[in-house]
Amino acid sequence: MNSTKAMDRVLVKKSKKLSRLLRHSASEAGLEIDEAGWVDVAEVLRSVNMSRADLEMVVRENNKRRLQLEGDRVRACQGHSLDNWAVTREGLEGSWAAYASEASVWHGTSVDAVPSIAREGILAVARTHVHLAPAMSSKVGKRASVHVMLEISPARVRAAGVGLYVAPNGVVLAREIPADCVIALHPMTARARERAADLTKLFSACE
Repeated sequence: MNSTKAMDRVLVKKSKKLSRLLRHSASEAGLEIDEAGWVDVAEVLRSVNMSRADLEMVVRENNKRRLQLEGDRVRACQGHSLDNWAVTREGLEGSWAAYASEASVWHGTSVDAVPSIAREGILAVARTHVHLAPAMSSKVGKRASVHVMLEISPARVRAAGVGLYVAPNGVVLAREIPADCVIALHPMTARARERAADLTKLFSACE
């Protein structure tokens, strides 16, 4: 293995470790975290046995910009667990910008998840917010491999009384997405294409 690949693997490992700590287990690890997810850098470095230079490199090189570093504090941009104690939906939303665009946003999911989404909408489940992508081709806000992309109307989301926000890394967020805000279903795999017509019929807004 060459040195570049080895360094890339180390970087990814450190990035995942930091993201997991700041999104899900800061309080459990004994770190003081505020309602918007900010933690003192010195505390984080002690907790994960990392240097400031390593932290800055991880923040700079992460391809999805999951981490935000400002002076002596650091946080995960989004993706926090509901049970991350001090972190609140209100605190996070107050730290993000409102999503003002009328352009569609996108949610990637599996074929098997579509029927429940058509019934109940897109739910955040164990996290504070649903993650949405600002474009189908976006690297942020969706998993790398999905079966279908659901197209969502921001106007319908706002009309339902749900706020839309955008984190510093470009991920669009909402507490939930009602089912009738899904306006189109785009198959991304052969299996999804085979079932696209039937899956689309599940959403009244797509008809």
